Amino acid sequence: MNEPSIWSPPRLSMRWWPVFRRNLLVWRKLAVPSLLANIGEPLMWLVAFGYGLGSLVGRVPTHGQEVPYLLFLASGSICMSAMNAASFEALYSAFSRMHVQKTWDGILNAPVQLDDVVLAEMLWAGFKALFSVLAILGVMLGLSISHSPKLVLVPPVLLLAGITFASMALVFNAKAKGYDFFTYYFTVVLSPMMFLSGVFFPREQLPAFAQALTGWLPLSAAVDLVRPLFLDQWPEHAARHLAVLAAYAVVSFWVALAFTRQRFRR
Repeated sequence: MNEPSIWSPPRLSMRWWPVFRRNLLVWRKLAVPSLLANIGEPLMWLVAFGYGLGSLVGRVPTHGQEVPYLLFLASGSICMSAMNAASFEALYSAFSRMHVQKTWDGILNAPVQLDDVVLAEMLWAGFKALFSVLAILGVMLGLSISHSPKLVLVPPVLLLAGITFASMALVFNAKAKGYDFFTYYFTVVLSPMMFLSGVFFPREQLPAFAQALTGWLPLSAAVDLVRPLFLDQWPEHAARHLAVLAAYAVVSFWVALAFTRQRFRR
């Protein structure tokens, strides 16, 4: 009897939860170092660029008003932090569990399908992104960068963004032979996205064709949803931006699942 195609629809069940819970219990032992690592780099960006470069830049026009560069950068860098946290977890940590430690092999000896394992890894990386976002948001509130009541919507938006970037990273995780392979992903995908998605400067400064292209990037969608919330505004075209994130998440998860099935059939 022929095996089902690697591109067959995901076969999911609630058995992803024990895998997610296993990752959570292991991570609890390293929660404090993980917290420091997750907020260290974003705080460095805020201090070096927000306060340092911000004193030279002054105010930046965005969403119909001029705002301090620190606020502009903070509202973009928290999206970048969600992207990085989810990507690192779905690349380095997931690869360690899948290939180096053979944790996935042990889990698959239980009545758990590979599809559920991949789903659990995606959701776990999304949770790690949410954890980072909450920590960074707490620091930003402590620094009085923004006190908009609409900031309560930032965590759910960036949870979706974290799941999206986790799905994308799992595609490369499935194809990796070693940790060095991930350098290509960061160099070719994440770094250009970081500089072209409106994190450090308004996308309106780009040429018209570049604005049109970068407007469909997932990080641009996240920034366009989150920055107005920092300004106590409602995002424009919110449904479109949410649809962009959801589309990247669904398509990337399906591709990642197909490649992972192919890898485990060898």
